[in-house]
Amino acid sequence: MLHKLGADAVGMSTVHEVIVARHAGMRCFALSLISNQAVMDYDSQKKANHEEVLETGRQRAGQLEKLVTIMVERLEHNNNDSS
Repeated sequence: MLHKLGADAVGMSTVHEVIVARHAGMRCFALSLISNQAVMDYDSQKKANHEEVLETGRQRAGQLEKLVTIMVERLEHNNNDSS
């Protein structure tokens, strides 16, 4: 259904977490890693595989760490400039 509506990716929990964080007054930034391809029909021989999710996380960990580090440094720099 989501594919037919034009979705390219589906997150699992980010929206719920952000709603709770905003309710608690927190500023939020969401980042998602697409870690596996969905099984598109019930008759498919392909099955969802948690190991694929873990492996993708291991492969991309360094890139995500670099991205988050740069973002935090820029946020800190911007916050220091505005005082």
